[in-house]
Amino acid sequence: MGRDAQHEGAVLERIDEELKEPDEYRVILLNDDYTTMEFVVTVLMTVFHKGLPEATRIMLDVHRKGRGVVGVYAYDIAVTKIKQVHELARQNDFPLKCTMEKA
Repeated sequence: MGRDAQHEGAVLERIDEELKEPDEYRVILLNDDYTTMEFVVTVLMTVFHKGLPEATRIMLDVHRKGRGVVGVYAYDIAVTKIKQVHELARQNDFPLKCTMEKA
C-alpha cells in the first residue's frame, strides 16, 4: 500500500544532477617592513595549522618575494582565515596583510 495508483508500473527516470565543485582561492600573506618574522610564523602555525618547517618556508617566501601562498581554500574558509590574520595582527600592533585570489 502507500503507492500512488497512477504511477503503478511506471519507470522512474533518474536524473543525475551535476554538482559543481566550489571555486577555490589562494590565501596570500603580504610582506611589510614592521611585522616580525616570528609573528608571521606564529600566525601560520595558529591560523593555518602549519608545522614549524612549512611555516618557516612560507615566512621566508613572504620576506624574500614580498608574498607567500599559505594555502588554497573554498571562499568562506579563505575569508574567515583572512579575518583571523587581520584580527591577530591588529591585537599585536602589526600591519600584516593577507589577501586572496582565485586559484
